[in-house]
Amino acid sequence: MLKTFSIGGIHPAENKLSAGTAIQRLPIPSEVMIPLSQHIGAPAQPIVAVGDTVLTGQLIAQANGFVSANVHSSVSGKVTKIEEYTDGNGYKKTAIVIAVDGDEWDPSVDRSPGIKRDISLTPEEIVNKIGEMGIVGMGGATFPAKVKLSVKPGQCQVLIINGVECEPYLTADHQLMVEKGDEILIGIKVLMKALQVDKAIIGIENNKRDAIDHLSKLAASYPGISVQALKLKYPQGGEKQLIDACTGRQVASGALPISVGAVVQNIGTAYAIYEAVQKNKPLIERVVCVTGKPLQRPSNFIVRIGTPIRTVIEATGGIPADYGKVIGGGPMMGRALTNLEVPVIKGTSGILLMSKAESKRGEVSNCIRCAKCVSACPMGLEPYLISRLSEKLMWDECEVNKIADCIECGSCNYTCPSNRPLLDYIRMGKAKVMGIMRARAAAAKAAAESAQKQ
Repeated sequence: MLKTFSIGGIHPAENKLSAGTAIQRLPIPSEVMIPLSQHIGAPAQPIVAVGDTVLTGQLIAQANGFVSANVHSSVSGKVTKIEEYTDGNGYKKTAIVIAVDGDEWDPSVDRSPGIKRDISLTPEEIVNKIGEMGIVGMGGATFPAKVKLSVKPGQCQVLIINGVECEPYLTADHQLMVEKGDEILIGIKVLMKALQVDKAIIGIENNKRDAIDHLSKLAASYPGISVQALKLKYPQGGEKQLIDACTGRQVASGALPISVGAVVQNIGTAYAIYEAVQKNKPLIERVVCVTGKPLQRPSNFIVRIGTPIRTVIEATGGIPADYGKVIGGGPMMGRALTNLEVPVIKGTSGILLMSKAESKRGEVSNCIRCAKCVSACPMGLEPYLISRLSEKLMWDECEVNKIADCIECGSCNYTCPSNRPLLDYIRMGKAKVMGIMRARAAAAKAAAESAQKQ
């Protein structure tokens, strides 16, 4: 029986133009730019200097705190710069630039072609290895995987693997499931051992029958792992929505998935964890879906981290002259890139080119109080209200109306007949409110520590 989540949701056109396209390995570029911040949390600290020679898979920057992630070189060559650059969203970040010279790997990486099935590490060793290899959530959120897995024994009852890929156009996870099923299932067993759970559910939407059938057949040999086919509904890939769809459990406002005994990991993350734990391979490359109606050949590529976005697009037959926008990610949750020289990072699941006609926003008109955005919101929020509160800089009211619960899925924008920029204002307000909440928590902690000393 097909399941889905219970609150809100929409049905945008799928546009899976690259579905069924085999994953191709993109050639290594002549130069890579590897950012120190490819994850949620503190940027990594570089441990190499300009002029140093590095190997593919070598650690070049260390995690700086608990919520942070190691960064490794995706190529071999010489460090030419450690400098600030402007990322795809217009923010200044620091990156390590490496001029490529061949492809000489760190000898600790197991590059043998065979599948390694035996899991020899203890749960604690697995979690540490995942941290060491710089694994982050690869569905786009880039939360350090080690942090997610640092739960107490017995706290997690079920591991949920996100194979939904509900974002229109994107097919990277779909093709990965078709081509790397055994490795993914071993990665899931690794995660189960780390979490000390005996149950895992792979949630896949029903438009990926080949992946459902393939993984279901393989899962028969892996006790405790099952595949759950899901109805098509966006944004089913959201953590709370997927938990609801697969288990019927509801995660409360402000709570984390572990509060209902669940941990969610993306299908790409499970594959990366297989490579990290079983092959000692850091996260230095990933599958990227390059798609869009203006492209000659929408494709799925495996790309080294740090490769320029322009290089990846050119591999599809060239950059079309009539494109209007390049989106990092999909059309619903992705963001328009400010330039094409920015690099592929750990969270780059897709690159979408939209034509000028597609990318043009409709003319904004007054809200007609239709409440379509309320019906569509998968978090049960009132998007028209919190958007207006944010526009008016009413931060206290934004917090009271749970703006921090917004998962930025864009369902409200999609349904609005007045073309109001609901998500733009909500994103702005959410960032401001969460900053206020963090500052308040830090002040409370400092006051408590001060009182304790007295």
